[in-house]
Amino acid sequence: MNALGIHLILELQECRPDLLDDIDFVQNTLLEAAETTGATIIGNTFHKFSPQGVTGVVAIAESHLCIHTWPEYGYAAADIFTCGEGFSPHEAAAIIAEKFECKSPSIQQLARGMLKQLAGA
Repeated sequence: MNALGIHLILELQECRPDLLDDIDFVQNTLLEAAETTGATIIGNTFHKFSPQGVTGVVAIAESHLCIHTWPEYGYAAADIFTCGEGFSPHEAAAIIAEKFECKSPSIQQLARGMLKQLAGA
């Protein structure tokens, strides 16, 4: 069985609330995580909620990085999906957790697009 890609689910608890509520910081963090780990950025969009919270996505040629923040709980839900080989999603996840000063990160990895190999292929 071969997978088309891997999907990392990040549960980021005990983060600095002020960082999670700063749209520029959140955007720059995801862009930096993508750029420094070999992703090819093709677009991004971020939104600041009132009274608090940020959501955003960085589209990459290899797939995406996205985040939703709840500053009032010191929590962010993020995910990274990649179907490319030149990008390191685990390094990107580590950068994101570190930048938000996350004291309790949890990462789950899923194989996506499981394909059965054809006989004789």
